[in-house]
Amino acid sequence: MKKQIALIAGEGTLPVVIANRLTDIGRAPIVYSIREHIGELSKYSRDIVNIARPDFGFIIKDMNKRGVKSIIMAGTVSKTLAFKPSLFDITTQKFLAGLIFRDDHSLLGAIVEFLEKAGFEVLSYKNIIPDLIAGIGHIAGRKPTKEELNDVKYGFSICRVTVPLSFGQTIIVHKKSVVAIEAMEGTDAALFRAGSLCKGGTVVKMMRLDQDERYDIPTVGPKTIEHMSEVKLNCLALHAGSTLIMEPEKFKVAAEKAKIAVIGVDPCQSL
Repeated sequence: MKKQIALIAGEGTLPVVIANRLTDIGRAPIVYSIREHIGELSKYSRDIVNIARPDFGFIIKDMNKRGVKSIIMAGTVSKTLAFKPSLFDITTQKFLAGLIFRDDHSLLGAIVEFLEKAGFEVLSYKNIIPDLIAGIGHIAGRKPTKEELNDVKYGFSICRVTVPLSFGQTIIVHKKSVVAIEAMEGTDAALFRAGSLCKGGTVVKMMRLDQDERYDIPTVGPKTIEHMSEVKLNCLALHAGSTLIMEPEKFKVAAEKAKIAVIGVDPCQSL
């Protein structure tokens, strides 16, 4: 008998795609939704449990009751919740109080460790959606200019320093100058901030090289291209093999229409 999988689902299309793929192979998940709206997740779940707030005590008790053995975590959850302990149950408050560091890497890693100590296997979703992983080379839109390639190279040199410190997964550079860098506010806010400062910048997105692939894989999609186009950012460089492209066909159409260059790069190799 196959083990029951639970999907802890944040915002975005990624949890929907994962649930869809699991359903296709006969392993429809029990979804613990931290989303504002369930949307299409209802089509691809064995059952849905709405979680108004992160509540480890309830989630673990409910998973045990339902026979859950494996967990997948996917989707966006605001990291600022870590600064609002009064919103959580006692179990979660104790968990947060015990953290020495609260950066993305430490926080998510601690959650995985917490769930494993509770007896669950935390799975990577990368092998469920291998077709969505960015490859090396030209991906979509026009080809990048020489100046943009220089900015890509410069951008990854900055990311190799910041990302191990658990910030700067996305940075925006222009003419070898850092315009904006992503912290807790998220990618979209960083893009809009960059667009208010310059026109024509290059966006570089990189995953921490020692990142646990069970969580926090960088993700882009059609909305990324739309937001870049809106603020006149012209090139997007993705960490090849470690970035997910959601709705890839729509993504490619959007890049072509906006004349935005999209490439996949191995950040450990020279361009």
